[in-house]
Amino acid sequence: MIRAPQRPRWQRGADEDKVTDSGHGEGSPKGAEGRNAMPRASQADPMDAAHGAPGASRPAAGQNGDAPGKRKSRRRKRRRGRKVFAVGSGPTNAQVQTPDRESAAPAGRELPGEARPEGVPAAQAYRAANGRPHAGPFRRAPRPGDLPAYAALDLGTNNCRLLVAVPGRSGSFRVIDAFSRIVRLGEGLSATGRLSDAAMSRAVDALKMCADKLAAREVRRMRLIATEACRSAENGAEFLARVTEETGLVLEIIDRETEARLAVSGCGPLVEGDTDAVVLFDIGGGSSEIALVDIAQGRTPRLANHIVSWTSLPVGVVSLAERFGGRDVSRAVFDAMVEDVSAMIARFEGRDSLAARIGSPGFHLLGTSGTVTTLAGVHLGLARYDRRQVDGLWMAGSEIDAMTERLLGWDFGQRVANPCIGPDRADLVLAGCAILEAIRRAWPSQRLRVADRGLREGILSDLMERDGVWRRRRGNHTGRA
Repeated sequence: MIRAPQRPRWQRGADEDKVTDSGHGEGSPKGAEGRNAMPRASQADPMDAAHGAPGASRPAAGQNGDAPGKRKSRRRKRRRGRKVFAVGSGPTNAQVQTPDRESAAPAGRELPGEARPEGVPAAQAYRAANGRPHAGPFRRAPRPGDLPAYAALDLGTNNCRLLVAVPGRSGSFRVIDAFSRIVRLGEGLSATGRLSDAAMSRAVDALKMCADKLAAREVRRMRLIATEACRSAENGAEFLARVTEETGLVLEIIDRETEARLAVSGCGPLVEGDTDAVVLFDIGGGSSEIALVDIAQGRTPRLANHIVSWTSLPVGVVSLAERFGGRDVSRAVFDAMVEDVSAMIARFEGRDSLAARIGSPGFHLLGTSGTVTTLAGVHLGLARYDRRQVDGLWMAGSEIDAMTERLLGWDFGQRVANPCIGPDRADLVLAGCAILEAIRRAWPSQRLRVADRGLREGILSDLMERDGVWRRRRGNHTGRA
């Protein structure tokens, strides 16, 4: 039986919209237990070393300096009105001290408003001035041995997404907090050239929640980016000034080349050693980045250094669906969308840079977007989206064709009813399939690897590498030996 269509989350009121910690590409219909949701304490963290191999596990007992099989049992003396924790247990990660001003904005940037009293962190002063003096019910002071936290925020045309992580083993990290909400910031942008008031308000509401999450942690370094919607909108800079005024967050608009390089960096762990070349693509809400990567002659740790050509198509799932219609998509409409995107690819001068690699066993496509993760979820028949089953999944060309035909055969209500699509993506998924089909025609391959990772992971990897955290950890480990 087909469920009655629901209202998309981005159209619901604040009382209806429950904050999710999933990160389903351009938007996830799932709740707080979605792909980037924080695991329960008793479960293994599926994103432990999210930037490394999927399914990496936590360190074994005794690797953190405690003797295996022993538990500390000393307790502090109870004082009236204070919580007591066993040594080594303490409050949860989310209950941490308000960060200093490096956590509130990039170095050298002051938050708006009057000068704060000397010694008061900027983020704390900002929240106090705006009636939000606390980021959580309890915050502990940092302790020796705490790993530094890093944060990455990506405000796109369709989604607002945040990741907070701590360094893991060499080249990897462990996600400790995440947030994702569909805001459709680019709604109507292709027609008016401006961000609408309603869309900006949705985005600001989501960013306020991100600000609270960041304020609840000691974040050593962060990067907060905005992409195509803010890049192309006439009032993009005006909107970001409002964001800083209302949230204290300072976002930077990155260019298309930076966006492509970050996507490649974020997906590096999914490119295996026997690979010669990859066409990596990120189908966004307002633009689609494509990078041609050649590693046949050897590979360095930074996969982005092997990009031989790249392009940013001025089309994404939101803009394409608004132009052609995303609710009722016939075969003729779908074919028209594919031809439109194919014409854009034809104008890409570097599209033949991998001509000698195409068709070889070491060549494949690598897709990071809500379109490919949605197709993967439908292909697997998941009752609810599960990042652990999707990230790193291989799909054959025949399987992609079958999923596209299946979606074309569904009406809007059937797409809404599918748990991996839902009301938030039901009008966008076929536009994404059309962009994917145009890419497959330009660079034919019988293999596509699905990536549930991208810009945020690329940002985190770059921040940690520049900070030298993995070099220091390797040095400390060598010293202990």
